[in-house]
Amino acid sequence: MPRVEERCHSAVLVTLGCSKNRVDSERIGGALTSGGWVVRYDEEPTVDDVLILNTCGFIGDAKEESVGYILRAEEMLRRGLVRDVVVMGCLSERYGAELQRELPGVKHWFGVKDGRELLAVLGVTVAPHLIDRLQSTPRHYAYLKIAEGCDRGCSFCAIPSIRGKYSSLSREQLIAETERLAEGGVKELMLVAQELTSYGRDLREEGGLAELLWALSEVRGIEWLRLHYAYPTGFGGNVLEWMRSCSKACKYLDIPVQHISTPVLRSMNRQHDGAATRLLLAQLRDVVPEVTLRTSLIVGFPTEGQREFEELLAFVHEAQFDHLGVFAYSHEEGTSAAKKYEDVVPFEEKQRRVEAIMDVQRAIAAQRKRRFVGKTLRVIVDELLGNGEAQGRTEYDSPEVDGEVLVRGGDADLQVGDILSVRIEGVEDYDLFGSALGSRTGESILGK
Repeated sequence: MPRVEERCHSAVLVTLGCSKNRVDSERIGGALTSGGWVVRYDEEPTVDDVLILNTCGFIGDAKEESVGYILRAEEMLRRGLVRDVVVMGCLSERYGAELQRELPGVKHWFGVKDGRELLAVLGVTVAPHLIDRLQSTPRHYAYLKIAEGCDRGCSFCAIPSIRGKYSSLSREQLIAETERLAEGGVKELMLVAQELTSYGRDLREEGGLAELLWALSEVRGIEWLRLHYAYPTGFGGNVLEWMRSCSKACKYLDIPVQHISTPVLRSMNRQHDGAATRLLLAQLRDVVPEVTLRTSLIVGFPTEGQREFEELLAFVHEAQFDHLGVFAYSHEEGTSAAKKYEDVVPFEEKQRRVEAIMDVQRAIAAQRKRRFVGKTLRVIVDELLGNGEAQGRTEYDSPEVDGEVLVRGGDADLQVGDILSVRIEGVEDYDLFGSALGSRTGESILGK
């Protein structure tokens, strides 16, 4: 593959898709920066820039978005508005050969495991593991990807064919990466993977995820640790004990259950049924009573009839999740569901089901937020608004996807990344507002 012109040493890196993709982009950005490049994220490129697109190929909407970006990038390249175009990520991994035939003007295509090859084309060599990241998030929080791939085999999911088998990063590597992030000012760390629960099993390390969490809790400078994408089965009590007893553990868990109907879950090839799901939620709330739960659901799966959907809707009422995302089933080629079933639920019906669930969830989320009124909570400052006001989040809200807190009465020397005690005074939709009481606190004092 031809190398990009030697004289070009600036790049714009655009990340599409999930937070795991964001980590991949930050590793590429860090390696380029170490190699003398100037890297900017998600900005309009200039004629001197190499435009790097990190694509998503997971479901239909994401694929369409990625293709749209590639088409615009090819047009910019053809018109001389950028120096060169490089495409990486899941879409390139999944459809690379086809895309190269359709878009011959773009010369550089790389899959999800081709980071070193991509960098070589740009004239950069890197040390093992690419752990020197250039953050695209604000300085005070970051994502830590602890594993690649997935072995769960959900029938609707193309990730194993894109990302491969589950492969945990070593505990030592993750501790080193966390230490570097903390040295750069990170206080809040969000652990991500295709699923967290299996961490360490392939390494045959004692303790698995729980031992990793305790080790990361020891890293100086890290104040909050948050868990995203935990699979519902095999979720050990030792992880819950960490969440219950560690002062750095956010009482927050993202645990996608996808459905509640046992027949639908079986056809999805999930490893839990409706009864096990309910039992797990009860266990979570018993061990960590103040835990905030986020989940994801899929509607319109081929085996979901009206009865199964109504069961799911009733479950949303019953389960009282704090945060919930719902997705219309995407019939993905190459998945076992696409091979076994026809995509029988019409698009309009899928959208109706999405809207019905979100109508219920909006009311639940607002009601769940009201339990915080009158409490004093820890709030991390995300943005200074002036006049003593700031925008932040409690430990019960993850950045970009959950609610925020409008903080009034902050000190003049308030900084982004500070963690304050805030008296919560009210709720507006998904957000809270309240008054700062003082400086950073160590323990959650929900309920005191």
